[in-house]
Amino acid sequence: MEAAVLVALGIIVLVISLFLIPLGLPGIWIMIGVVAIGAFYDEVSLGTLIALVAVATAAEIAEFFLVKHYNVRYGGSRLAFWGALVGGVVGVFVGTPIPVIGSIVAGVIGTFAGAAIATLWETRHLPTAARVGWGVALARIVATTVKTAAGVVILVVGAGALLIG
Repeated sequence: MEAAVLVALGIIVLVISLFLIPLGLPGIWIMIGVVAIGAFYDEVSLGTLIALVAVATAAEIAEFFLVKHYNVRYGGSRLAFWGALVGGVVGVFVGTPIPVIGSIVAGVIGTFAGAAIATLWETRHLPTAARVGWGVALARIVATTVKTAAGVVILVVGAGALLIG
C-alpha cells in the first residue's frame, strides 16, 4: 500500500510540474527528479531514466538554439541574444506575482525587451530593435511549446513506468 501511495504522489507531482514549464519554471527537471527517485526505488528502469534525461536535455538545447536562430534570422547580434536570455529570466521573475499567465506573458515581454534594448543600444535604430525583439519573442513562444511537448513525453513515459514498475 505504501508503494502505491508514493507512485500516486509521484504522478501528481509529474502533472503539476508539467504546468510549471510554460511558466518558465524548471518543471521539466522536477519531472526528471521524480523519475530519478522512481529509478532509485526500482520503480523505473535506468534505461527509462536515461532516455527521459535525454529528452529533457534535447528540449533545453532546442530552446537555446531556437532563440539563437530566430535572433540571427531577425537581424540580431550576440549581444541581442544574451539580452533576450537575460530579459526572459527577469521577465519570469517580475511576472511571478500575477497568477498563472503573469510569468508567461512577462517572460515573453522580457525576452522581447532584452533583445530590443540590446539591439537599440548597438544600432540606434528603433525598427531594427523592434524586429529583433519580435523574432526572439517568437522564438521564446516556440521554445516553450517544444519544452512543454517534451514535458508531456516525460509525463506519459514516467507515469507509465511508475505504474508498471
